[in-house]
Amino acid sequence: MTTTITWDDSIRSFLRQAGSSNPTPGGGSVAALIAALGASMTSMVGNLTQGEKFADIQSTISEVIEKMRRLTAECEELLQADIASFNGYMDALKLPKSSDEEKRIRTNALHEAAIQAIDVPLRLMQVCREGLVFTHRIAESSNKNVISDLGIGAILFEAAAQSALLTIEINLASLKDAERKQHYSDTLTSLMSEIQDLKNKSLQVTRNRILK
Repeated sequence: MTTTITWDDSIRSFLRQAGSSNPTPGGGSVAALIAALGASMTSMVGNLTQGEKFADIQSTISEVIEKMRRLTAECEELLQADIASFNGYMDALKLPKSSDEEKRIRTNALHEAAIQAIDVPLRLMQVCREGLVFTHRIAESSNKNVISDLGIGAILFEAAAQSALLTIEINLASLKDAERKQHYSDTLTSLMSEIQDLKNKSLQVTRNRILK
């Protein structure tokens, strides 16, 4: 069954669907929502860093707010793409396999579906890295009164990335292409290291400013 979820659905509706016996929305969609919430926290801090006191950083703040808007829209697309990729994999599993030709077609379809199921959460991890780059950029200069919210944004971006990583890992296990699998593994190691470093730096600044 195809599940359609939009940003206009209520939080209650999403939670009910995510907690039901239906396989979608699943972890990948939840991760996309978490990333969007991280973007909303960073955006809120930007929108509260306004006025004469912050005049010298307004161009940076405006850039960050716009970036969060774009990342939020991309998270919505990735939420839907995660559902579509799961449905695609299930459709591939249902393909006939009576003849050698049918088996070949089914094997190829499963391979392509597995790649799609990896590429969608991988893109979400890249979104999280982008979000953290901009979150960290305003950590030292944004409104101190809401600096804890910026730290929460950083935590949510990293949590979404970790969640997306698990989604990738379970699909990576079924990938038969050893060379492609190694390429993905190398990319993920580097990407996750960068994400964790940015989150840690953002949190360190957050806590330092809270204590001042």
